[in-house]
Amino acid sequence: MKSKTDEELIELIVQNHRLALEELYDRYIKLIYSFSLKIAQGDTDKTKEIVQRVFLRLWTTKCTYNPSQGQFVNWLLTITRNVAIDLIRKEQKYKGTVQLELDEWRQMQDQHSEDVLQKVSRNLLKQQIQEAKRHLSEPQQRLINLLYWEGYSLSEIAEIEQKPLGTIKSRLHQTLKKLRHYFSEETGGVRHGK
Repeated sequence: MKSKTDEELIELIVQNHRLALEELYDRYIKLIYSFSLKIAQGDTDKTKEIVQRVFLRLWTTKCTYNPSQGQFVNWLLTITRNVAIDLIRKEQKYKGTVQLELDEWRQMQDQHSEDVLQKVSRNLLKQQIQEAKRHLSEPQQRLINLLYWEGYSLSEIAEIEQKPLGTIKSRLHQTLKKLRHYFSEETGGVRHGK
């Protein structure tokens, strides 16, 4: 199942393949949990309830994902947000608390969700980059750090490393090739992001 794309997993879930749901759960549980925790304002019990309902909804309602309408991760976070809204509305109604006007609440949640989505996406990307860097040799890691994080040019790196510029260019080519291969395997050949 690890080689399947997110879209393929959703198609299998619609056909009642439990292992596909488990793989999707493994891929996105951290993201869904942290997103839900923000929406639930740190309430772990409510967060767990939201997460459970998200995956239950995927399993029972046979949701389908259309790649032409956006990225899979955004679709999944939209489902999470909708589940959270439903849960919070039910709780507020049950407790008899005064509800915010629905439009005001949705507007506030949309803004909050976008902020959270950006933070979660950035953190997820950082984690993926750190994991990918572990697959590089020490010289390759040093090259990536000098070039992309510290802002040195290839010529400056050649001087620092005391290597010919051609060697540094070749090392960069091999490093980027290795990273592309890693990300291609991790995403099942599907590119995430823009």
